[in-house]
Amino acid sequence: MKGALSLPTGPIIDGQDVATGTTFFTRNPATGEKLAEIHRAGPAEIDAAVAAARKAYLHWGARTPKERQKHLASLLEVVRRSHDGLSRLIALEQGKPVAEARALDLVPAADALRYLSRFTEELLAPKSVDYQQILFAHKAASFRYEPLGVVAVITPWNFPFAIPMVELAACLAAGNTVVLKPASATAQTGLAIGELCRRAGLPPGVVNVVTATGSDVDRLLEHPGVAKILFTGSVETGCHVMRKASKNVTPFVLELGGKDAAVVAADADLDRTASGLVWGAFANAGQACGSIERVYVVRSVADELVAKIVERTRRLRQGDPLAEATDLGPMTTAEQRDFVDAQVREAVAQGARALTGGEKPVAKGYWFPPTVLVDVHHGMRVMTEETFGPVLPIVVVDDLDEAIALANDSEFGLTASGWTRSTKTAQKLVEELRTGTVTINDHLYSFGEPTATWGGLGKSGIGRSHGVHGLMELVNVKHVGVDLQDSPAAPWWYPYDGAFQEFMKKAFGLLYARDARTKMTDGLGLLSSGRFFGYVKVSKIAAKLGKVF
Repeated sequence: MKGALSLPTGPIIDGQDVATGTTFFTRNPATGEKLAEIHRAGPAEIDAAVAAARKAYLHWGARTPKERQKHLASLLEVVRRSHDGLSRLIALEQGKPVAEARALDLVPAADALRYLSRFTEELLAPKSVDYQQILFAHKAASFRYEPLGVVAVITPWNFPFAIPMVELAACLAAGNTVVLKPASATAQTGLAIGELCRRAGLPPGVVNVVTATGSDVDRLLEHPGVAKILFTGSVETGCHVMRKASKNVTPFVLELGGKDAAVVAADADLDRTASGLVWGAFANAGQACGSIERVYVVRSVADELVAKIVERTRRLRQGDPLAEATDLGPMTTAEQRDFVDAQVREAVAQGARALTGGEKPVAKGYWFPPTVLVDVHHGMRVMTEETFGPVLPIVVVDDLDEAIALANDSEFGLTASGWTRSTKTAQKLVEELRTGTVTINDHLYSFGEPTATWGGLGKSGIGRSHGVHGLMELVNVKHVGVDLQDSPAAPWWYPYDGAFQEFMKKAFGLLYARDARTKMTDGLGLLSSGRFFGYVKVSKIAAKLGKVF
C-alpha cells in the first residue's frame, strides 16, 4: 500500500496484533486461489476485545465531540494517503474493479469521516426543549446525546471498506468504542481498517478487530459487555442476530438487504435511463443491497428501452479487477455465484429469456456475466428473492399504477427509483413507492451521501445508519428536566385531597376543552384554586397560555 501500510494477519486487540492457534484463508475471487492466511479469533479473543473496548471507553467516551472530531480528521488523512493501496487490496480480495473500489468503497468512507470530523460537535450539542404542558412552565428541559459504550460492528464482504468505516466513524463520533467483525471473505480489508486506526493515533482499545468465523461470532452477539450491535448482511443471519441479542436485550440495527425496483415512465429520457439501469444493476457485480433487481417499464417505451439496455450491457468490459479499464469483475464468493446461477436457470426454465449472459462460464474464479432477463413474472424467485448478483429482470406493464403496485409487492423496502422527466410523475413516485429511499433519475448513489439516511421497510431491516438519524442510533438520548421554582411541592404531589380534585378538573378544562369559553372559565377557576396558587408561579403560566388557546 502507498505509505508502506503493512497488513496484519490476525485480530487487533487493545492496539496489538494477536496470533491464534487456528487460521483460515481468504481467496482471490478472480482466480479462486488462496490469497492470505488469517489467524482466526475465538471466544477468548472476543472476550479480550470487548474488555479492551470497555476499558478504552472510560476515556474515549469522556472526550468532547470536538476532541473526537480531531481523531476522525486524522483517520481521514491516513485513508487519503493510503487510498491507492487500499483500492488495490479491495479489488484483489473482493473482486470489484479498482475504479469501483475507489468510487464505491473509499469515497463513501472518506465522506463519512469528513462529515463527522466537521459536524459532530454541532450534531451532538445539547438541545433545549420547550415543554408543551403549561403546568410544566416553571421547568427547564433539554436533550443530551451521550455515548452507549461498546458497539459490535459486524459487516459483509460486498463493500468491505465503505460499510465498516461508515459505521465505525459514526460509533467513534458518538463516543463509543468498537469491536469490528469483518466478513471472513474480506478479512484483510477489515484488518487494514484496524491498522489505519492505529496509524491515525487512535488510543489502544478504541477500535478492535476480531477475525471470528461461524458460531464463534455468537460470543460477540451474546456478550454482556456489548451495548449495541450493528449488523449488515442477510435476512437469515439478521434473524439469528436478533435471537442471540435477545439474551441480554442488547439493542441492534439491522441492514438486511433489498429487492430494489426501478419504475420507468413513458416520458423518461431513455438514453439516460438505460445507462442508469445498467450501472445500478451491475455495479459491484450486482452485489449491493441497493442494486436494481427489478425494472417495471410502461409498454409504450419498453422495446426501445430494452434494446438500449442490451446494447449497453454487451459493451461492459468484464475482466481483471486490477485493470483500470475493467467495468465488471467477478463475484466475491463461489456460494453467491452459484446462488445467482441457480436463480437464473430456474427463471429460464419457467419461461424467462436471457438477452445477455445467463450462464456460468467454465473458468477459474467466481465469474458470472451481466444478465438481462425478460418475460419474467412474480412467480419466479428471481423477482421476489434478493439476487445479489449481476442480473437485471425487466417487466413490461400497462401503466404507471401497475408498475408502482408491482414495485411495492415485495417483502423488502430498501430503495427504489423512478425515471421520468415530469415533476408531477416524480412526485407521484416519491409519494407512492414504499421504501426507505426513493431517488429520481438515478439509483444506488445515496449510500455515498453522509447526510442521507440508509435503511428501509419490511425485511430490509430495522433502524437507520448515516447522517443524523444514524448517529441517533448510537447515543443515549437523555432527557433532562430541571425545576426552577422555589415552591414547597408540585401541585400534583400528595395528598390527593379535595383541593387536588378541584385543581385537576379545572386544569383538564383549561388544557383540553375545545371552546374558548370553557377554557377561560376553568382557567379562572384554576387561578383561584389553593392547590394551584400556592405551588405555581402565575407569571410562568401566563407566558405559556398561547399553547392553550
